[in-house]
Amino acid sequence: MTTVYLVDDEAVVRDALAFLLGSRGLLVQTYDSGQALLDALAHQRQQLRRPVRGVFVLDVRMPQMSGLQLHEALIELGLRNPVLFLSGHGDIPMVVEALKKGAFDFLEKPYSDNTLVDRIAQALAVEAASVADNAAALERQARLDSLSEREREVMQRVAAGKLNKVIADELHIAVRTVEVHRARVFAKLGVKSAAELAGWLAAA
Repeated sequence: MTTVYLVDDEAVVRDALAFLLGSRGLLVQTYDSGQALLDALAHQRQQLRRPVRGVFVLDVRMPQMSGLQLHEALIELGLRNPVLFLSGHGDIPMVVEALKKGAFDFLEKPYSDNTLVDRIAQALAVEAASVADNAAALERQARLDSLSEREREVMQRVAAGKLNKVIADELHIAVRTVEVHRARVFAKLGVKSAAELAGWLAAA
């Protein structure tokens, strides 16, 4: 399930934000430090074997590990989930640096509850779309990997608009053999025409 991972060293702030987000139907997990979050994520990925779904809401000014340093640690772990920074001391260079490293947004305190919730909802939508895109890409790659070398050769020529007889001449095989490979390619990739095949490959 998608989660809002909230990291803030101030208990009052954590509790208030957790209550706010929970009241809007969001699943929230709170942490008092960057290291606490990293330890929890390590357990989730290694022990529970669960992917990290959701977004990170990080306070910028925290002892030991700042929000920006935590963001870098998340990137090093290969996590590209949307990150929203919260800060009462934000300046332009800090904002630029955070955005350059892929931060989704940077909200300076005081911010309205509705603004925060809306941006988190938008970040969750972006994360869900990214997961769906990755799943679709993996599915396309799996279908391509299921093709034999000869089927790939036929596929490329069919997608280029070549007739079966031309393909047969180029590959030195019978037209009937081309037809069989063509049918298998269409079936494995889930397409019904050369035009659809060309579009499918372009998307892949």
